[in-house]
Amino acid sequence: MERLPQAVLRVMEEANTKLSDNPKLKQLFLNCFPNTLQTTTKLHDDDTSYVFTGDIPAMWLRDSSAQVRQYLPLAKEDADIRRIIAGLVRKQMKYIQIDPYANAFNETPVALDEIHHRDNTELNGWVWERKYEIDSLCYPIQLAYLYWKTTGDTSLFTGEFKTVATIIMNLWTTEQRHFEQSPYRFSRMDCRKTDTLKNNGMGMPVNYTGMTWSAFRPSDDACTFGYLIPANMFAVVVLRYLEEIATEIYEDGPFADKARRLKDEIEEGIQTYGIFHHPKYGKIYAYETDGFGNYNLMDDANVPSLLAIPYLGYTTADDPIYQNTRRFILSEDNPYYFSGEQAQGIGSPHTPDRHIWHIALSMQGLTADKQDEVQKLIKLLTTTDADTGYMHEGFHADDAKVFTREWFAWSNSLFSELIYRTYWLNN
Repeated sequence: MERLPQAVLRVMEEANTKLSDNPKLKQLFLNCFPNTLQTTTKLHDDDTSYVFTGDIPAMWLRDSSAQVRQYLPLAKEDADIRRIIAGLVRKQMKYIQIDPYANAFNETPVALDEIHHRDNTELNGWVWERKYEIDSLCYPIQLAYLYWKTTGDTSLFTGEFKTVATIIMNLWTTEQRHFEQSPYRFSRMDCRKTDTLKNNGMGMPVNYTGMTWSAFRPSDDACTFGYLIPANMFAVVVLRYLEEIATEIYEDGPFADKARRLKDEIEEGIQTYGIFHHPKYGKIYAYETDGFGNYNLMDDANVPSLLAIPYLGYTTADDPIYQNTRRFILSEDNPYYFSGEQAQGIGSPHTPDRHIWHIALSMQGLTADKQDEVQKLIKLLTTTDADTGYMHEGFHADDAKVFTREWFAWSNSLFSELIYRTYWLNN
């Protein structure tokens, strides 16, 4: 963008006072808060917005939504921010209609022989990558709903939005019985094993649970077991949103009933199949299950995650099962929780061993119920940027100067959301 919205400039000016006692934090915030707008946002002539992820030129449905969320509190007062966010939702609606199984899209279509990933799946010149992830369809609905609740603007809820919402619900219903009904197949040759699905591109067998199947995690890594619990929780939340939109905006009872039935089926599946009785922590949410009694007990830094359950709106931070789960995933019993000389936090199998993610540290702060924990995490975030002035993907627990992705706008945005919530909204 050529110029920043006035509300963003105002917040940056206020940072000079609100963060004046911590120069390092102030500079990080001044760098990270406008980063999405300065480096990854394009306004298209058709009143849409294209928000690419940073060092990769494609637009992820997930990342793009998360990259603008820190601007939502400013949307009611600033027409430019409304233009950006509403334009992004309109762009996402168009992309989902092209291919609802795709997770990332090109700005303009390319020839089929120029597609970035030549995977064994249905190919389309608009699609950068076709790794099906439940959260790719959750984020645009969430963004539209939060935009409505913040601004009161209902203009996004058009016939097109309703069409896309129906596509999403139909897909999730199909994927409740993945092996019996799904047309989706995905395999990639000559790659690491987490970049492809086993079993001829179908993934490993699953039992019917009421939950909806996902091929990949929000890390873009293949699921070990097909029912990804935090992603199904996110689906429950956005189906609740769709039920409200159907009732209040469209006044469409059958549409609302469809959202409610699917929400209830997925919720029953989570509560019946997604809870593991841990000998040390008690009842906890598993990260994945297959419905056959197998569980993957871990958490991943990418959102939706188990850590992010209250942030997503599935339940509150004081929920006993969430509290048990939080104790588990913030311990070394979680295979992707790392402790080192410079930091401790959650990483991901997507990045090298013992790499902690800034996204996970920010999310830990956003879901903490005590201010001393929040301040401890903010201090940790400010001391692990390797003096670059920005957040990264993962950094080594023993040496923050060893890191991945110097330009990763989602991480900058989530950090900004934590700081804005702590020093603006909570003060």
